[in-house]
Amino acid sequence: MIQSHRSSRPEIDHLVLLHDNARPHTATKTRNFLKAQGVEVLPHPPYSLDLAPTDYHLFRSLQNSLAGQKFDDRIQVKSYLDDFFSSQPAEFYAAGIAELPQRWQDVISTHGQYITY
Repeated sequence: MIQSHRSSRPEIDHLVLLHDNARPHTATKTRNFLKAQGVEVLPHPPYSLDLAPTDYHLFRSLQNSLAGQKFDDRIQVKSYLDDFFSSQPAEFYAAGIAELPQRWQDVISTHGQYITY
């Protein structure tokens, strides 16, 4: 059984995976492998940005940090991005992932409709 660090999380005895509907994720070979491994795959509505932590958490924060920035070349852009990603504490990334169960539930309860937070 997987032990949780937070008492508010349910204990589960198997892996649960949420990934998008990209072709490699939905390929028969991939689905058969995950099923054979006992991995539960949650349904993912098409085009749902509400369920991608990179979209609703990471890139939104990055977009906010980029407001008003000007770069002279690709090297400055790369340096800025490296600094941004490395300066975020582990809690920043964990917070985005922690939002996922509620967002998934919201999408399911609205039958896949886009949600504005």
